[in-house]
Amino acid sequence: MRNNINLNVQSLLNQYFHQRVIWVTGASSGIGLALVEALHAMGALVIVSARNEEALTHIQSRLGAARIHVVVLDLANSDSIKSGFEKAQAWHNRIDIVFNNGGISQRSDALQTDLKVVRQIMEVNFFANVQITQLVLPGMIERGFGHVVVTSSLMGKWGFYLRSAYGASKHALHGYYDSVRMEVEQKGIRITLLTPGFIATEISKHALVADGSLSGDMDANQSNGISAIECAAQILKGVANGSTELPVGGKELRGLWVKRFFPSLFERILRKQKAR
Repeated sequence: MRNNINLNVQSLLNQYFHQRVIWVTGASSGIGLALVEALHAMGALVIVSARNEEALTHIQSRLGAARIHVVVLDLANSDSIKSGFEKAQAWHNRIDIVFNNGGISQRSDALQTDLKVVRQIMEVNFFANVQITQLVLPGMIERGFGHVVVTSSLMGKWGFYLRSAYGASKHALHGYYDSVRMEVEQKGIRITLLTPGFIATEISKHALVADGSLSGDMDANQSNGISAIECAAQILKGVANGSTELPVGGKELRGLWVKRFFPSLFERILRKQKAR
C-alpha cells in the first residue's frame, strides 16, 4: 500500500511539473538548488537565477543545457530584475511557474542595525518578489495558468531576536500575496506561500549584521534542521497539491499550532529560545 501511495505522489508531481517552464531565483545553493535538481528530474524546463554566474553555469553543465537556462540576477537591482525577466521569458516565450526563493537573512539588534541594511533586506526579500510577480502575472493570466510560489519563513508568522528587518520583510509577503491571491485566483493563477522553519542551509552564514557585512556564523538550529533535499520534496508535493500556505520543516512547526491556540504560552516559550 505504501509503495502505491508513493507512486501516486510521484505521478502527481511528474504530471504537474513535467515540461513546465519554471523560474527559480536563489537557485545557486540551498533550497533553490534542491528545487532545481528535483524539478529537472521531473522533466521540467528550469530557468536558474542568482548573482553567482559561475555556480549557475556549473549547474547547467552538470544537468545539461537542454532543460537548464541560466539568467544571472541581482534581486537588489530593479533593472537587473527587469532584464532577467526578459531573458527568462524569451527562452520558451512563457513562464508557467516561478519560485520566488531568493532572499537574505539578518542577525543584528534592531537599534544597532543601519537603516540602509533594513532597506536592503526589504528590497531583496519583498520588493524584488513584488516586481517579479508583476512581470510574470500578465502572461500567466493571458494563458489562463500560472503558479507563483513565494519563500517566506516562520519569521513571517512571528518575530524573534536579531531578525527585526528580516521578520518585517517576511510578514510583508503574507499581506501582499494573500491579497494578490484573492485578485487572481479566478483567472487560473495559484499563489503558494512557503513558511520554512529550520533548514540545513548556509543562510545564517550569509545573513547581514548591523553594518551590512556577512555574519559568517552557522546557527545551531539551522545546522540541525531538515536537509534542503527533504525541504524541496515537501515543497513540491504541497505546490502540486495546490496548498495556499505551506509550513516546511521539522518539530519547530509545532509552534504554529501553539501560537494559534495558546498564544500566551507560545510567547513564554519563544522568549526562552536562543537567538542563534
